[in-house]
Amino acid sequence: MSDKDLFPNGWVPTTRYPDPAVQSLDPAFDKYRLPLAGVERLASGMRWSEGPVWFGDARHLLWSDIPNNRIMCWDEQTGQVSEYRAPSNFANGHTRDRQGRLISCEHGGRRITRTEYDGTITVLMDSFDGKPLNSPNDIIVKSDGSIWFSDPVFGILGNYEGYRSDPELTQNVYCLNPDTGEAIVVADDILGPNGLCFSPDESILYIVESRGVPTRKILAYDMGSDGRTLSNKRVQIDAGPGTPDGMRCDVEGNLWCGWGMGDSELDGVMVFAPDGRPIGRIALPERCANLCFGGRANSRIFMAASQSVYALYVNVAGVKGG
Repeated sequence: MSDKDLFPNGWVPTTRYPDPAVQSLDPAFDKYRLPLAGVERLASGMRWSEGPVWFGDARHLLWSDIPNNRIMCWDEQTGQVSEYRAPSNFANGHTRDRQGRLISCEHGGRRITRTEYDGTITVLMDSFDGKPLNSPNDIIVKSDGSIWFSDPVFGILGNYEGYRSDPELTQNVYCLNPDTGEAIVVADDILGPNGLCFSPDESILYIVESRGVPTRKILAYDMGSDGRTLSNKRVQIDAGPGTPDGMRCDVEGNLWCGWGMGDSELDGVMVFAPDGRPIGRIALPERCANLCFGGRANSRIFMAASQSVYALYVNVAGVKGG
């Protein structure tokens, strides 16, 4: 069944199980599909949804609506959608630190922030070597508390997702110690660094090269014994005509990647085995920019897809902290 058959008139929830939008490309994916779970649309009406992050203690999902300069909230208990923070300083990617606090990338301030328990905002980083960051995009927290984020120029290219400005730094990936404020460049040779996540044992860092030539790629790096140094850069996945964006890893090492661009047949989420083999797909009627795991068992996928947010229960849990 093609996507045109699945979504002939836009989004319509499935009336039959298993949901035809959840597709096995390889028998290895079959065990992750729940035959009585379908894709649900939780919210719509955004301009560009990004950076979903789950708060299990509050039973809500937060995500960015970047051009509308706000962070949105979906409440699991009531199903209600509301504004969590507006203006948001054109926030993009989010995660939580190991103390449960919200860690955010902000295009508007070209900075990384932490929302404290009392709601106040602490600026963790807004410059490097005396120069302003570009527009922090996606962000994860390692088990040792260090914060890793990508800093492409997308948010300063115009006034739609931030404030137009000229970059003063190369497009780097950084590792930040939030306790000391010390930051180092861990990768500076990526064309448009975007989504990133660790393997379950944190021995590998995956980074999306969203401006790769001739095709976009997901790169893999080995983590050094110091927990900071990356080596052995390699292409884990060649995206071909697709556009990978944000991604997360499950506890078995599979990569769940927001996907789309151009042909609607690519829109949704692609799932890759640890060896880079495509094994599954979640078809959506919109391009998916980013996703996260959440829910009671950390086994529900929340997908920020253009103007909407979707969810699907799966039979595997996500890695904590991204």
